[in-house]
Amino acid sequence: MFNIDTRSRFLGLLLLSITLISVGCGTTADQPMSAAAVDRPQQIWNLSDLYVTPEAWLQAYESVLEEIALLPDYQGSLGASAESLATALQGISDVQKEAVRVYIYTSLKSDEDQRVSESQERLSQSRAMFSEYSQATSWVAPEILAIGDETITAYMAEESRLDNFDFYLEDLLANAEHTLGNEAESVLAAVGLVLSSPNDIYELLVNADIPWPTIELSTGEQVFLNQAGYSRHRAAANREDRILVFDTFWSMWQEYLDSIGLILATEVNANVLTAKVRNYDNVLQMQLSEENIPTQVYDTLVEEVNDALPTLHRYFNLRGDILGLDQMHYYDIYPPLVELDLVFDITTSRDITLEALEPLGEYYLGPMEAVANSDWLHVYPQPGKRSGAYMNGSGYDVHPYVLLNHNDDFNSMSTYAHELGHAVHTLLTTEAQPFEKSDYSTFIAEIASQINEILLEEYMIANAETDEEKLFYLGYSLESMRGSFYRQTMFSEFEHSIHKSVEAGEPLSGERMNEIYGDLLKRYHGHEQGVLEIDDTYTAEWAYIPHFYYDFYVYQYSTSIAGAAWFAEQLLAGDLEVQQAFIDLLRAGGSDYPYALLKDAGLDMASPEPYRAAVRRMDSVMDRIEEIRNN
Repeated sequence: MFNIDTRSRFLGLLLLSITLISVGCGTTADQPMSAAAVDRPQQIWNLSDLYVTPEAWLQAYESVLEEIALLPDYQGSLGASAESLATALQGISDVQKEAVRVYIYTSLKSDEDQRVSESQERLSQSRAMFSEYSQATSWVAPEILAIGDETITAYMAEESRLDNFDFYLEDLLANAEHTLGNEAESVLAAVGLVLSSPNDIYELLVNADIPWPTIELSTGEQVFLNQAGYSRHRAAANREDRILVFDTFWSMWQEYLDSIGLILATEVNANVLTAKVRNYDNVLQMQLSEENIPTQVYDTLVEEVNDALPTLHRYFNLRGDILGLDQMHYYDIYPPLVELDLVFDITTSRDITLEALEPLGEYYLGPMEAVANSDWLHVYPQPGKRSGAYMNGSGYDVHPYVLLNHNDDFNSMSTYAHELGHAVHTLLTTEAQPFEKSDYSTFIAEIASQINEILLEEYMIANAETDEEKLFYLGYSLESMRGSFYRQTMFSEFEHSIHKSVEAGEPLSGERMNEIYGDLLKRYHGHEQGVLEIDDTYTAEWAYIPHFYYDFYVYQYSTSIAGAAWFAEQLLAGDLEVQQAFIDLLRAGGSDYPYALLKDAGLDMASPEPYRAAVRRMDSVMDRIEEIRNN
């Protein structure tokens, strides 16, 4: 995930605005196909809506490069008049909008088949283009700040063309102390690719260089145990197979602790350096400050999740009881509570999702149907295709694109609902906001997608034909809450801890990260209380999580599932005022800070309420499971 550079709301190094939904959905090209999907005709997106041909893309790319080279010509003109400021900002924004479109095409084309060298080369060209753009505009923020608050405010009142930039300008002025001078901003822009290199090194190591082993399961099946193989087989029904998968996989990560520890420590050191240079007290403050999110949001999340660990432990005890285990271990988390042999092809997924989202109202369902019936989706796995799923909605003048790897199971349908939630969010935003205010926050984006998952789960539970089917959906919901609410908060605590270690001048190594992560893993899973045992080998799990290179991104999964639980609770109760507030929230896009937008919608993410709504949901699901089992 690439983020807009600090204090550059619409300017700066904007490489990509996509949302990835799961840990480990990187660039591996061996996405598994279900038997049903192998021979199915592919449903692929129509990229001609971006550029009709690669030649048309090349022409646009070259044109953007020429326009980027001219952007420094605006330097020195911003303070001349309100008209000059508006002309410069609009000119820069127009270049950025077309540059984003150029990048999107190469990114999507690359993800269709990552084996095609021409596509990879075009993607590299687009990334380099944004490095040039960042350097060509690095002077803008310092020059605006030099003009002064009083003059800029007067310009905004005088010139209506600055209306699209009012939030950017107000945000910039409010955070003047964190914007550096011309020369310093230029240097930071120039070294942007270097500072982001740990992620590239990490992906190369784990995807190309680590010699992943092959194991033999009790069925005689030979399994290549890379990240994709681990994801597929960690939920094996046979417990001995699960133990083999876990022990083999995590032992391999333990062998690379020094290398991966150094890579992640470099990422942390780069963040600490940037925070110091930009005059922040610490990295957490810097990351939250970028969107003006109060630190109380993070603190309340961590406090409420830790207070609610008994609910998580209740889940583990219930899971062990259902699976018939005397003692739960870490390798017992992933098997489904019951098996479900139902097929959800893409048509079925579409139809059920549309029915399940009726509580969101007709205004929401209109654009949902538009996406569902479009050629904007790349649906099924195929050789070379990027794994995982995402929505790319940065093509303001076009429409969102959705990448799926649909395997005709319930998880695929849930992913479908999730990603189309992002797509509808994009459509509602672009309908209501100009390009300059269309870049909505992940802090809100994940609420907009996870609420769809919750509504889908509740629909399936209500319409299940048997107790076994109902138990499957209830169990799926529990695991979703565990993964998004508890697990991601644990990740966030780890990320905060390793940054605090460096900020305190303490050495950070792979072994030290094992200690920090192991303590968290054992506390969250009730190891000392005998709830779930954690073997020391598994404390290397931190090395497997690519999100630690996205810089305080993971906590937003936890806040988002909590916010989604709160909204879903009101919507399922038929609260039409909350329904309208949710639609208004999506339409607001990036017109204000996300925390403020959520407060306007009736939800204070710094209060305990959303997090307690998530816990209420989890307890409610377990109550329903126990009711079925006791009857």
